[in-house]
Amino acid sequence: MAGAPSTTDAAEVQEVDLAITGMTCASCSARVERQLDRMDGVDAVVNLATERATVRWTGPVTVEDLLETVRHTGYGAEVVGGSAAEPARTGSDPEGPSDAPAGDAGPPEQPAAEVGSHQVAHQEDLRRRAVVAAALTAPVVVLAMVPGADIPAEPWVQLLLSTPVVAWAGQPFHRAAVLAARHGASTMDTLVSIGVLASYLWSLVTVVSGAAADGGHLWFETATVVTTFLLVGRWLEARATDRTRDALRGLLELAPTEASVLGTDTESGATVERRVPASEIGVGQRFVVRPGEKVATDGVVRDGRSALDTSLVTGESQPVEVSPGTEVTGGTVNTTGRLVVEATRVGADTTLAGITRLVERAQTRKAPVQRLADRVSAVFVPVVLVIAAATFAVWWIVSGEPARALEVAVSVLVIACPCALGLATPTALLVGTGRGARLGILIKGADVLEDTRRVNTMVLDKTGTVTTGRMSLVEVRTAGRLPKDQALRAAAAVEHGSEHPVARAVTEAATARALDVPTATDFEALPGSGAKARIKGTEVTVGRAELFQDLPRELARPGAEGTTVWVGWGGRAHAALTVADTVRRSSGRAVRELTDDGLVVYLLTGDHDRAALAVARDVDIHAGRVIADVRPEDKYAVIADLQERGRVVAMVGDGVNDAAALAQADLGIAMGSGTDVAADAADIVLMRSELPAVVDAMMLSRATLRTIRQNLVWAFGYNVAAIPLAVAGMLSPMVAGAAMALSSVLVVTNSLRLRRWRPEA
Repeated sequence: MAGAPSTTDAAEVQEVDLAITGMTCASCSARVERQLDRMDGVDAVVNLATERATVRWTGPVTVEDLLETVRHTGYGAEVVGGSAAEPARTGSDPEGPSDAPAGDAGPPEQPAAEVGSHQVAHQEDLRRRAVVAAALTAPVVVLAMVPGADIPAEPWVQLLLSTPVVAWAGQPFHRAAVLAARHGASTMDTLVSIGVLASYLWSLVTVVSGAAADGGHLWFETATVVTTFLLVGRWLEARATDRTRDALRGLLELAPTEASVLGTDTESGATVERRVPASEIGVGQRFVVRPGEKVATDGVVRDGRSALDTSLVTGESQPVEVSPGTEVTGGTVNTTGRLVVEATRVGADTTLAGITRLVERAQTRKAPVQRLADRVSAVFVPVVLVIAAATFAVWWIVSGEPARALEVAVSVLVIACPCALGLATPTALLVGTGRGARLGILIKGADVLEDTRRVNTMVLDKTGTVTTGRMSLVEVRTAGRLPKDQALRAAAAVEHGSEHPVARAVTEAATARALDVPTATDFEALPGSGAKARIKGTEVTVGRAELFQDLPRELARPGAEGTTVWVGWGGRAHAALTVADTVRRSSGRAVRELTDDGLVVYLLTGDHDRAALAVARDVDIHAGRVIADVRPEDKYAVIADLQERGRVVAMVGDGVNDAAALAQADLGIAMGSGTDVAADAADIVLMRSELPAVVDAMMLSRATLRTIRQNLVWAFGYNVAAIPLAVAGMLSPMVAGAAMALSSVLVVTNSLRLRRWRPEA
């Protein structure tokens, strides 16, 4: 979606994605969004975390108009995506974009690789500044704080060391503060810049005037420590933000790079295969998929039978039997027979590409996080500046001493320095996430914590989350007097060496029971149906019911929930083996704890109703809250529907098919045993594959949020209480600095309490 037509149909809603650069806080994203929304017919959503804006509009607005508005606001903007603005799609159709309208090409888009390189360069710049700042800050702190560390010309040494930290390392904060000021706004960077510069300039004047030699206090350590810590925090935040883009990269990597396309030899007229890049396959072309290969693109099977492992795309463990006429999805893995597939959707129209778009769109449409510090700073900073200016004027008039007036005014600025405010969130977050990492819980950001407090609905994916995600033998039924172990031995002998999920479950069950499995010969795969082999002269068949002429009544009736294969010889089935994905033993307890905590729990799965209801019964989820037979795009839609009904939704999943839903949910929780794509799209990643870890994650997140709130209350309360004392002239800059340092110590100490947090037994 690069450029837009120069004119558009007023009745047609256009949509484009923009990459926004230069945003540093929630105030920035809100300002960009506000300026875009002021344009006639424009509705914009700006996401700080992804640095993207999704803009929808009607009327004669061009993409160049949108870009110019963003740039005029003070930020960089480029178009990302295809080659033209496209009509907005309704719903969650993953089938691909509509045809773009004709028109002017518009401005060139910013390639994804270019966006990524910009992020890498930004991270490296922050890291370099943080390292230099830390190296220069350490000796400043020693000289200022350690008794007996005096050296000749110490004030000038501190000045020499501090100047690069404030002027160069702290440049991002000062630049952002100036940018905000140009547009009549203030942000967290404004507070940081004022605090750092006030401390530095006061110290600079003290040194240059010679007052330092007379015992004048220096605040170089305040300026350098605040700058260093916030640079480290900004660098860590940039790294975490970039990881959200890995979800999209991981989805694209699921698609195979090459395929064997069928064609006609020009000389002989014979059908030949040729390896081509998967991106060159066109609609209507036929390609071959051998066992172990991925299906290159969406299509329809024209020849062959097999079972497809769809777990990478659908997250479901049970294999899908395919035969001529069956639709298949690109990215799924062929497990047994050779298939010939005719491509029906390619490139941006494939299911996998659709899921990718859903993940990106869900991330972009998340409301920008309005951090408390940024919201308050919009009012706090102008008020502090006015108070400081008024204080200087009043004291000069009353005392007639400009030096005294300046001292009091600087005290106001120093006491308002946002050191504790800047430490409140990152220290609690670092300690809380560090504790979580030791417990197998990865929390991706401060905004996640607020979501855990608001969540009232928990949606659980079935496979790999509530269940183990791996098929195992759950039942053996035999006809007549045939021993169950003998039937299992025969089935395992035939299935030995097969990579089919059902075959693996059968052979693993035989191994677990230490059965003596005989050697089979003359093995023959029956693609899409089963297999047969000869055991001691007898041909034994394992597979679907239609492979047998005689199916005893006791074997024909439904047994346990799962996938059933029959074992027999001489045309008669003698046993039925059922394999299924089993419920984790800890899942029931976790569901009860979530319910006791006031959450409404849903079960969401692409599996059929009977299997889903059976699992729901095992873990005490009400049957009315079971949603089965859903495709990947349906999972996304289910979450969106619950949100439209006023629910604040947490989603727990582990598969690629869960990625869009995880991103759309107010809180996405990925099981660490699942795919990297699910983990990248989620807000919380659980390294443990047990559902009780979800309960622990919620509790730790809420404990960390409580700590952050306590820190912010103290940080703001300290400023509110201390500023009047400074205005009254009751605090010198030295006392103000000491109070500020004490405030920071209290905030850090409170955050460190999280190191002792433990899950409830």
